[in-house]
Amino acid sequence: MKQLSLFIELIRIKKPIGFMLLFWPCAWGLTIAYDFKNNLNLYFFYLTLFFLGAVLMRSAGCIVNDIFDKKYDKQVFRTKNRPIASGQISIKLAILYSCILCFLALLILLNFNLFTIFLALASMPLAFTYPLMKRFTYWPQLFLGITFNYGLILGWTAVNGEINLIPFIFYLGAIFWTLGYDTIYGYQDIKDDEIIGLKSTSLKFKDKGIKFLIASYFIFILVLIILGYMMQFTKYYYFFLIISFSHLFLYQIKNLDLKKPYMCLLTFNKNNSFGCVVLINIFIGKFF
Repeated sequence: MKQLSLFIELIRIKKPIGFMLLFWPCAWGLTIAYDFKNNLNLYFFYLTLFFLGAVLMRSAGCIVNDIFDKKYDKQVFRTKNRPIASGQISIKLAILYSCILCFLALLILLNFNLFTIFLALASMPLAFTYPLMKRFTYWPQLFLGITFNYGLILGWTAVNGEINLIPFIFYLGAIFWTLGYDTIYGYQDIKDDEIIGLKSTSLKFKDKGIKFLIASYFIFILVLIILGYMMQFTKYYYFFLIISFSHLFLYQIKNLDLKKPYMCLLTFNKNNSFGCVVLINIFIGKFF
């Protein structure tokens, strides 16, 4: 039972925000691509596969991240008690767990077309090298955005078997969304990161964080407007975008104090509901 408890803590399954932020772009890509005049069973089948894949890959990613960051996690108050950093789970056992999770994710991936399988496998180096980026660049959040939103492309190709400009532009916009929310998340550890020499956009923009967040979120909203035009969404899509805009700039940023770690975590977590808002927005654009 203790090992099971440690495993659950290791993969952070009790903190669903991580795999939900991985899942929402998959759902967006699938939904803009899917022709709902067809059998809905296939849509929900793919949606379920993407959800399970997001849970498994995020869990594996957490393990790889903790392996790479073991010595750094020991020096950060928020992470020092993680199972690998505290020595409760060995590196060998952690690698075994990660391999099993990746194998299960592969079984899910094999349900898609060959083009989607190829694209997903091509993204693996990005997924497992992201934890190293904070050692070399102030832009690890950019690499996270490239990785975490990749599912948007896969959602599109799962339906169409090819890629065009629409999902690619949406994907680029979603990267700026991730730049925003993960910069907020990074402010929790900014003092410890400075001491141990890790880099992030939180440190790079430090006292100009709010301006950076406004710029990142504004670009994403602009991309959502462009998406509506390219997809020929209904006028109600643009009206509903007011809610997406309000969520980012009023619900998240307006009263955000980046010097308060608890507020940063609370604001970061709000992006789960934002992912749902964008999905509803897409449905409105397609159906109303």
